[in-house]
Amino acid sequence: MKEREAFIAINSYSMRKNITKGCAQESCCGPILWNIQYDTVLILQFTDHTRVVAFADDLILMIRADSISEAENIANVEMGRKITTWAENNKTTFNEEKSQVMLMTIRKRKEQIEILVYINNKAIPQVQKLKYNNI
Repeated sequence: MKEREAFIAINSYSMRKNITKGCAQESCCGPILWNIQYDTVLILQFTDHTRVVAFADDLILMIRADSISEAENIANVEMGRKITTWAENNKTTFNEEKSQVMLMTIRKRKEQIEILVYINNKAIPQVQKLKYNNI
């Protein structure tokens, strides 16, 4: 994984840049190297309220709490301290624009409750439905 470069040519303009990190797309060892690195996020010491599910490069944190404000607080601790710190230590980032937060409750509520969960110091958009493809 040394002496790699990216090259782009558009019309009469071309540019080369040395690649210092990452895995080549379609590489045979790319998924294995990603799994080795990504497995370390799964063994972080999360609270007993948190369950973590990973598939490919997707990560789901499920938080169970006695109140909505408690769930919001736990989510922000897990995302802000643990996940963000892990990403910084592993020289990677999570895209807050592709991230979503969804509140699930057994109570039938008519009012819309907004929860604020942050990643990279930006609020994650709240959704009512979440589509998760793992194929």
